[in-house]
Amino acid sequence: MAVKIRLKRLGKIRVPQYRIVVVDSRKKRDGRVIEEIGKYHPKEDPSYIEVVSERAQYWLGVGAQPSEAVAAILKVTGDLQKFRGEPGAEGTLKVKEPKRDKLEIFNEALKEAAKEPKGAATTSKKKADKAEEPKVEEPKAEEPKAAAAPAEVPASETPAGAAEEAETAETVTAEDAGKSEA
Repeated sequence: MAVKIRLKRLGKIRVPQYRIVVVDSRKKRDGRVIEEIGKYHPKEDPSYIEVVSERAQYWLGVGAQPSEAVAAILKVTGDLQKFRGEPGAEGTLKVKEPKRDKLEIFNEALKEAAKEPKGAATTSKKKADKAEEPKVEEPKAEEPKAAAAPAEVPASETPAGAAEEAETAETVTAEDAGKSEA
């Protein structure tokens, strides 16, 4: 049986992701595999390559033939040079910088917020324009005249005074009517 090390395609359209697999050469590209020995994601920057070096060395040692694409990947990781005994076994694999811890980012933001001066709150531009406009005040000369006018009129001529007189007249007539019935 001829054994090959080749890529098995996964992923969506225009977002390929591959598995580095050991497979019988007569099987389909994405058919049944003997073993998966790695991953390859070419669209990431830098490309994500992960190979289980021990298993790759074993399969190369028992005669598995890598495809051209897998041979290039194994050169980048240094596994092919290690197998052949050539110099440069460390490979040229570029590794993505690890992401910063979210807690670390949060703590830095807290420190920056604490250092900022605690000045006046900022307002929006519309509110600031309204605050800068001088307020025009009405003259207060008319108000004292209006307030003085009701004070000069006697209580009997005002509508409130008339209502009081009407109430007293009604109570008197009701009392008179109660007496006459008795």
